[in-house]
Amino acid sequence: MNYDYYLERFRKSAEQIDKKMLNEKHLKIHVGVTLDSVVLKLYKTTWANDKTDPINDKTRIFFAIWINDKTLQNNKLFYNIHALKLRELKGYSITSRIFANNFREAFIKLEQNWENVSFEFGPLTLMEGWEHFDNENLENGIIKLANNFSNIAYLIDNTLKKFKLKKNN
Repeated sequence: MNYDYYLERFRKSAEQIDKKMLNEKHLKIHVGVTLDSVVLKLYKTTWANDKTDPINDKTRIFFAIWINDKTLQNNKLFYNIHALKLRELKGYSITSRIFANNFREAFIKLEQNWENVSFEFGPLTLMEGWEHFDNENLENGIIKLANNFSNIAYLIDNTLKKFKLKKNN
């Protein structure tokens, strides 16, 4: 796989995502290489413990769109939402499986907007799916998925609220 080529395509996609919308929803973007995949991630700093480096924090939630050699061989562009080590998320008392089930119950009402989506994963992957890889329209596919996620990011916030620790007065 030509990493430089696809990194450039993913960066072009990131540049075209509506910055005003991202700011309003407090979403950040990261484009890079993770586990031999070119990836675009959307996340909030509030979804991680380490606010200075939420991309690499061991405790975090993020949405990812990615390709790698295997996905390209199968003509697929993958996406998912990961929720990593939520038991350790500061300010919350979370059981990962219960969190995942709560999120999925809310998400299921919106799943028609997501192609080939599945929940058949453990609690670390809240959902995962794929779309047909179309090299000519790759940027548009990435932007569409990013916009879809921006429209459901509130589901993560709403689910987190259920697990927020009460502050003692």
